[in-house]
Amino acid sequence: QVQLVESGGGLVQPGGSLRLSCAASGRTFNSYTMAWFRQAPGKEREFVAAIAWRSSNTYYSESVKGRFAISRDYIKDTAYLQMNSLKPEDTAVYYCAARSGYYVGKYAVDDMNHWGKGTLVTVSS
Repeated sequence: QVQLVESGGGLVQPGGSLRLSCAASGRTFNSYTMAWFRQAPGKEREFVAAIAWRSSNTYYSESVKGRFAISRDYIKDTAYLQMNSLKPEDTAVYYCAARSGYYVGKYAVDDMNHWGKGTLVTVSS
């Protein structure tokens, strides 16, 4: 059974940085795509970024392009989301998700097969 466990959330000032981690287990992920979503209070969950495990091809939402970077450690089975130049509007619970397949694009919530429980990121002075 696939398990995804996020870590690295916390409180950060505007303009600061955080790195989120998603530890994956339960199978080999060579044919999977990993993604990060976020959900702000009172809003729907939205796509942030995705990475194909095998090729490392990536895709970003327009709202984070140039500020966030998704990556993965092939040996540790861990995906990362490096978040720079954080803004108050980035405040949300961030979720790691996975789906089988090699395509990388802007995924919908229903596209993903597996989810972590989330980690809270608060951007505030």
